Amino acid sequence: MNVRLDYQPPYDWPAMLGFLSARAIAGMETVVDGVYSRSISLNGVHGSFSIKPGIGDGLEVTLDFPDPGAVPQIVVRLRRMFDLDADLPLIHRQLAVDPLMESLIAQRPGLRVPGAWDGLELAIRAVLGQQITVVAAIKLAGKLVAQYGAPLRAPQPGLSHVFPDAAVLAAADLATLGMPKSRGRTLSGVAQALLDDPLLFEPGRADGVARLRALHGIGDWTAQYIALRQLRDLDAFPGGDVGLINGLAALEGQPVTARELLRRAEDWRPWRGYAAQLVWTSLSRAD
Repeated sequence: MNVRLDYQPPYDWPAMLGFLSARAIAGMETVVDGVYSRSISLNGVHGSFSIKPGIGDGLEVTLDFPDPGAVPQIVVRLRRMFDLDADLPLIHRQLAVDPLMESLIAQRPGLRVPGAWDGLELAIRAVLGQQITVVAAIKLAGKLVAQYGAPLRAPQPGLSHVFPDAAVLAAADLATLGMPKSRGRTLSGVAQALLDDPLLFEPGRADGVARLRALHGIGDWTAQYIALRQLRDLDAFPGGDVGLINGLAALEGQPVTARELLRRAEDWRPWRGYAAQLVWTSLSRAD
């Protein structure tokens, strides 16, 4: 099945694809020739999709999913994941009051904030990424998917498993994957929290950050990161993020502390998440 997802231009597909490619989990995601593909699980049903730029202002999705009735729900998730409903002119007008933001926007006028397909998956990724590199976190995630993810019923090149269910992760000893026991307990605890509260990762939830921070092993950085990419709180801001601190320091040519970053970010409300994405992307370009 082919589905077209329209958006208000501009749209920076290379930046979105670069973000997804750097975090692609083996067996679950691929990026080949400008096309992002991944396995998906929804209501216990497994499938996959591929997405790429279409003609004009839209993305083209090829969906392989056995339940046609789930297509509207899948479309909602995809629009959120790829940030297709952003009002960039409004966001840019407010951010561009800051000359630094004005400059970054001019360089990447179509930059979006990547979302997530699934809240549990995003939370697990965030916890795995605590205090280690993106590359190391993705390797751990690949082990987790291979060991605990269900096999895809119709495997495709590079796509063999779906992300593990909450019930499986809640019962697993994830420290066996090669991480500190405390982090393994945090991962299982997050999965159990979702079983206890099925709306834990529901976008737009007013108490979302507070609910996440109440979980064992989830600090402010992790909660803010999940809020930005899954809850779609676009003013969420992981202020202690080393990448943001280093990025702002590089852009301004002088050292920046976490406290100074947070003070500066007050000028970026209510779109601090977009400001963060602009800074992160500038850092990756500098590399």
